[in-house]
Amino acid sequence: MKKQTVETLGFNLFRLGSVFVVLILGAILFDIFYKGIGAISWEFLTAEPRMGMTEGGIFPAIVGTLYITLITALFSVPLGMFAAIYLNEYARQGKITRIIRLSIRNLSGVPSIVYGLFGVALFVRVLHLGTSILSAGLTLGLLTLPWTITASEEALKTVPKSYRDGALALGATKWQAIRTNVLPYAIPGMLTGTILGLARAAGETAPILFTGVAFFLPFLPDSPLSQFMALPYHLYVLATQHHDVEKVMPLAYGTALVLIAFVVGLNLAAVIIRYHFRKKRG
Repeated sequence: MKKQTVETLGFNLFRLGSVFVVLILGAILFDIFYKGIGAISWEFLTAEPRMGMTEGGIFPAIVGTLYITLITALFSVPLGMFAAIYLNEYARQGKITRIIRLSIRNLSGVPSIVYGLFGVALFVRVLHLGTSILSAGLTLGLLTLPWTITASEEALKTVPKSYRDGALALGATKWQAIRTNVLPYAIPGMLTGTILGLARAAGETAPILFTGVAFFLPFLPDSPLSQFMALPYHLYVLATQHHDVEKVMPLAYGTALVLIAFVVGLNLAAVIIRYHFRKKRG
């Protein structure tokens, strides 16, 4: 009886904590929506900033965010998935492999500003890419890579070993067994984790602060080696660094609302992809 009471109390505390977190999140989102929806207009979404960012829109920042997210995906997704496949399917499970896995998980917790400084040293100075979209995208790719590897490997571990053994018993090669009997079941989880990592990278400010983002650039970048504007940094400038913060605060809330919509869109894409593959597999 006492054990049951303690268990009920524990579950109720968990529920209370969950409701509390959801309420706080809801209050924050409502505040941003209420204060930012008035700034959303066609001009705000399609025009360039003017008059020291006190007028106009955020179109260059939207395009810049899309560009660096695309470069991040092109760099981190294939490399992360192939690394996960190797670690889970090919690598000999021993001390070295455990150390590699531990290192990857530790990299997931490294502050993003450290990745920014490393990006400056590697991409901007050593590889001479300059402060550019490419440098920023590759830096965010490094930031996302540990998440991609971890999520992909965990998805691969959910596939029963018998699926592999059955294919090998029928004469399939190792890669054929992985491609036909493992990846179709693991790919939903791999893609979901990867897209969530990209959503996190899209909202980062510190890594792009040192590697290419511009304070005010009222035109679109014309090459991967150009500087760019981005929603996270644009929001940071409007909210904290602008000479007339009170005047641009509605624009800051509007920018925050667009950035949240972008991140939510990526998360929604992850849900849709998972549902599609589950339905196709079922």
